[in-house]
Amino acid sequence: MNSTENGNMKIIKVKNKQDGGEIAYKLIREAHESGATVFGLATGSTPETLYSVLRKSDLDFSDKIAINLDEYIGLAGDHPQSYKTFMKEHLFNDKPFKETFIPDGLAEEESEVKHYNTVIESNPIDVQILGIGTNAHIGFNEPGTPFDTQTHKVALTDATIEANKHNFDSENDVPRFAYSMGIKSIMSAKKIILLAYGENKAEAVANTVSGPVTEDVPSSILQKHPDVVLILDEAAASQL
Repeated sequence: MNSTENGNMKIIKVKNKQDGGEIAYKLIREAHESGATVFGLATGSTPETLYSVLRKSDLDFSDKIAINLDEYIGLAGDHPQSYKTFMKEHLFNDKPFKETFIPDGLAEEESEVKHYNTVIESNPIDVQILGIGTNAHIGFNEPGTPFDTQTHKVALTDATIEANKHNFDSENDVPRFAYSMGIKSIMSAKKIILLAYGENKAEAVANTVSGPVTEDVPSSILQKHPDVVLILDEAAASQL
């Protein structure tokens, strides 16, 4: 492991996902011990090693709040491929929180957007976990998403559908829309920990760290956040 600084960003390079999960866990533990109460969480394969370490740890989240980034529209919370199911299986069943918030994929758009914005405003996020897409999306905020966006309905790009189809029986089963925490909402977190593994993330990571800040690269806005940690394996960091 080695770490460097790039402006406001701390970059930690690790050998693999497992080491990345251990490092992210240490940062979560530090925040937990420093009094953090609200944790913004992500889904997908990237944070799985972090959640594995958390499940085995002695950390108690029974007085904490979890707010998830996103959820597919059209899937009930008990659907096998819903992000609510993912979070139960990978974390919440073993590490219950006092409250957990995940967008309701069956809710009407206007009411759910308003509700989720209220949740975030009422529970300021202390630490936000992020992954990153090959097109530099964070949450489901695809290229072109305005930086001042709060919770919103997102039309998923072909690239995102392609990346997620392995979780479904066929590509046709992948939902085409999702509710996502907006970029402004993500940036409101006090601390952001972004995890990225694999060569297919290298270009997005490089653009995040040193490219121009542009809505064409959603994650580039993280250059403007005061406390960001990137945990990268050697492949994801290869273009830095």
